[in-house]
Amino acid sequence: MISTDFTHGTPCWLDLGAPDVGAAARFYGAVLGWDYAPMDESEDMEGGMFRKDGKIVAGLGKLTEEGARSAWMIYYTVTDADATTAAVESAGGTVRVPPRDLDEWGRMAQYSDPLGGQFAVWQPGTDTGVELVDEPGSLNWTELYTSDAAAAREFYGGVLGWRFSDMAMPGGEGTYTLITPGDLPEERMQGGLMEVSEDDLALAGGRPYWHPVFAVDDCDAAVEAVAANGGTVRMGPVDAEGVGRLAVCLDPSNADFVVLAPAPPAA
Repeated sequence: MISTDFTHGTPCWLDLGAPDVGAAARFYGAVLGWDYAPMDESEDMEGGMFRKDGKIVAGLGKLTEEGARSAWMIYYTVTDADATTAAVESAGGTVRVPPRDLDEWGRMAQYSDPLGGQFAVWQPGTDTGVELVDEPGSLNWTELYTSDAAAAREFYGGVLGWRFSDMAMPGGEGTYTLITPGDLPEERMQGGLMEVSEDDLALAGGRPYWHPVFAVDDCDAAVEAVAANGGTVRMGPVDAEGVGRLAVCLDPSNADFVVLAPAPPAA
């Protein structure tokens, strides 16, 4: 369960780089019920915040990196962004954006893992992260598709202090690795990673990639909204025992995400 009680190694923020900010705002508004507000309408900048029920759930900005694909970037809380950067480099990762201060709000950095999977960290100042999680229309899981699960466990375990546990996929389709941050209890599991084929990584040019899972009340209704607003459904909706009903989707710019109607708690 993702919580806004952010501690070292927990997901705390996510933002989308989109080629058309207005189109992305309309799409996610239709699919997830988000409201979008620009950061500052008086400045020549394209970007702002998504809110659900008045609470910040994500950020949105103009995709400016040449050759980059539109994608969600997930940020993890760290106590020291500079120390994390040193750990990334020591473990064979790449620093994409060196640590930098964003006024009094906090300190951020972006990286690639040794196989190319991109992620980011946030050292909080006055801003700790999103204001709503684990509720319909908000983040409730993070997931990595990678070509080498063992290497991912070694890297992220060393850099972010995560613990891992494995579970068999239904139908003998492989192993799914569950992620728990630091010394938190298992009920604070925040995501998973899965080893997939090279074909399954085509979306990111063969590199691993992270994507967010958003909770919804009704997975089928969310999927209908995705299709009706120019998105694509890559898989589902399907029922996952003990997890819920989910679908893997792309927005109109091919940024990937999952919608999940969680299964009710066990009696």
